[in-house]
Order: sequence, then C-alpha cells, then structure tokens
Amino acid sequence: MCYHADAMRRSDFNFELPAEQIAQYPGDLRGDSRLLCVDPGSGQLSDRVFCELPQLLDPGDVLVFNDTRVIPARLTGIKASGGKVEVLVERITGPQQALAHVRASKSPVPGTRLQLEGDIVAEVTDRSGDLFLLRFHGDEDVLALLERCGHVPLPPYIRRADGRQDHERYQTVYARTPGAIAAPTAGLHFDGALLQVIREQGVDTVFVTLHVGAGTFQPVRTERLEDHVMHFERYEVSGETVDRIAAVRARGGRVIAVGTTVVRTLEACFHGDRVQAGAGETDLFITPGYRFRAVDALLTNFHLPESTLLMLVCAFAGYELTLDAYRHAIRQGYRFYSYGDAMFVTSQQPAVGTAGRS
Repeated sequence: MCYHADAMRRSDFNFELPAEQIAQYPGDLRGDSRLLCVDPGSGQLSDRVFCELPQLLDPGDVLVFNDTRVIPARLTGIKASGGKVEVLVERITGPQQALAHVRASKSPVPGTRLQLEGDIVAEVTDRSGDLFLLRFHGDEDVLALLERCGHVPLPPYIRRADGRQDHERYQTVYARTPGAIAAPTAGLHFDGALLQVIREQGVDTVFVTLHVGAGTFQPVRTERLEDHVMHFERYEVSGETVDRIAAVRARGGRVIAVGTTVVRTLEACFHGDRVQAGAGETDLFITPGYRFRAVDALLTNFHLPESTLLMLVCAFAGYELTLDAYRHAIRQGYRFYSYGDAMFVTSQQPAVGTAGRS
C-alpha cells in the first residue's frame, strides 16, 4: 500500500512506549548498544549488537557523519524582578549576542536584565517568534561563557540534571564544529576503534555539518502533516565530501547516512542529479511519499511518537514496516531515544541520480 503525507495524519505515527524503555543514561560502552536491522525488501527484522555494524557494510560504501558539536547551551538564573529563568541558547549570532529560548513565569520584554549563573549578565533586546535576542555584558564571547558555565542541554525526556558523564557521552567522538544544542544521536554509538575497523575494511567515512536545534524535539501539533512548520537548521557540505560521495557512486557503492540530520542535509543539497557543496539553512520536512535522491541506507536511533524524525524513517523504510519494527523493539526491550539503541535501515527503493560536485 502506498502512503502519502496529504492522506496521513499526525495520529498515524503514534505508539505506546513503556516509560522504563526511555534511556536515562548512556550504556557503559558506546558500541554495546543493540542494533535492529530492517530490510524493506524482505520485511525481515533481525536483532544484533552495534559492534556488528561492519558486517552490514561493503567495501566501497561510504558512511556520512554529522560532525556538529553540542555546546553547553543551558543557563539558569533570575530576572531583575527575582523570578526564576532558564535560558537555552539556540544560535550564537555575534561575539556577545545569541538567539535563545527563555523560560520564565512571564515572558521577558526588551530591556529585561537576566542575572545568570557564573555572574553572567544578559539583556533581552528583541524577540523573533519563540526566540529572544540576548546581549551578553562584558568582553567574553558567548561560546566561552557557555563553555565555562553552561549545562549540557539534555532532551526533555531525560528526567534528570546533566552530569559529568554527559559532557563526554552526549557528544560524538568525531564532533568538531560547535553549534548544536542536541546531539546527532545515531553517531553516539561509534568509538574510535569501531571507526578504525570500518575504514580498514574499505568503507569510506566523510562528514557534513548540520547544527541540530531545539526544534528537533518540537512536537507536530497540527493533525494534517502539510500544516506543520519545520524549524530551520544550519548546514555545510564541503567540496571534498561531495567529491568522495561522487567517487562512491561511480564505483557502485552505497551512501549510508548516520542519522536523520545527515539525510536531511544530503537531500536538501541535492540539485539536478547530484549532491552539491554549499552552506545554508534547511527546513526540509520528509514524510511518506518522499522520493529519496541521495541516500541508500540509514543508521538511526528510535524516535518519539508523532515526531518529524519518525515520519522521516517511515518515508525511508515504509510506514507499516517501520511501525512493525518499533513494536518489535518494544517487545524485545530495546532502549529508546537519545541514549538508546539503534536501527540500520535500507531504503525501500534505490536513491535516484548520482552524487557529484557542481
């Protein structure tokens, strides 16, 4: 049966998950996670462990990673009136400026002074939709302030304060470009040893950057999918990455996206018959019926009910098979969400075109 977004509703992507299967802490070792393999061609589901991933890869494939680095973007404090306030920096816009989510009993107005932890003082200067423009006092730049005093912005379903281990484990081992406020969680399962094994068997590894924003946890509030407004996220794809993807395509290898953020980046950069290098912002919303052009396989974590990320996976693997896989994972006791287990999914259909550099 064929599914398309204009015939589907948000409620079609709901499922019941026992609270105890929402991972609150990372596993002891990154590669110890479980891995559910989903084959749309046969409909087969197979239970494996993540360290067996190299067995699913072929020489000549390429794994595409998101090298964004999570910044410690959360700060707490008080307003001049004495009310409590929590700041989540969404985007640094200048040496002493940032766009941020501000939670308080009453929304601050321009001119409101925020006294934040670490003797940080910020002033609200403007508002843009749900975000507030903040100007930080002093000469220290915003990123340095956050590195000194900020907290790891754990997602809302992790119901605890961040701890020392989160500064390492809520970060991929290859993170290098600061700017995300949520981790590209499919990459959390990789350690240096596993990456070395993958490269030694002839699988290429390349990187794109997409800075994951708070909108990744924003629920779809409209029942009709076409009425949902996606958040914008910044991306960058280098010429070197595009050239190496093109070489893989030329020799018949697969392009394997490590995470939904990589899928969105590559698909957003696909123009004509190829992925093209560049930088910009994307609000691409991928739902069932989407024709994939750049990606042949996907490594991803398990996602929230009714989320845009689950809708993307359903578009990639097929709606019924994806929800069957989720029900299987729940029955088998898989751990869900950021610190949870993973899925390896091949596409329902081959990606169209070839990737190359413009």
